[in-house]
Amino acid sequence: MFTTFRTAMQKRALYNRTRRELEALPTRLAVEDLGIFPGDARSIASNAVYGR
Repeated sequence: MFTTFRTAMQKRALYNRTRRELEALPTRLAVEDLGIFPGDARSIASNAVYGR
């Protein structure tokens, strides 16, 4: 039970860090070089961490 909780907390921390980093990217870099929009940071982070 504690292992499951710890894993969930680690994933949540990774999701939050990934989302913040994506949102912090300069808009020009994100759009022109990476082809992502800062508004999509939540869905990109969710897919990267949780696979959804």
